[in-house]
Amino acid sequence: MRTGPTNVNLQNLIGELRKKAYADNIPLFERIAEDLEKPTRQRREVNLSKISRHAKKGELVVVPGKVLASGELSETVTIAAWKFSREALDKITKAKAKAITISELVKNGVKEPVRIIG
Repeated sequence: MRTGPTNVNLQNLIGELRKKAYADNIPLFERIAEDLEKPTRQRREVNLSKISRHAKKGELVVVPGKVLASGELSETVTIAAWKFSREALDKITKAKAKAITISELVKNGVKEPVRIIG
């Protein structure tokens, strides 16, 4: 029987995403919530090299999982994710890109073009 995530912070984030999705009619937030509800083994882990290959300058890249540090980031993008490795955060800062949590994304709203990677 599937029980969903046991991490209280993740459960709260999923609830926040769903509430905002229905209140403001933002299907993106519902999609992110569905991805975050998956078991840990199916949750996404994305390297910076993959983000660099697929993202365009000025985009908002959403990773419903963890961002890892393998590779280099060549575009100035905003990356929203559940978690970041310490090395990935260092490389994002050096590339003059921006790293935010999905919780911050929900609070600030979505203004730029969005790409879900993972």
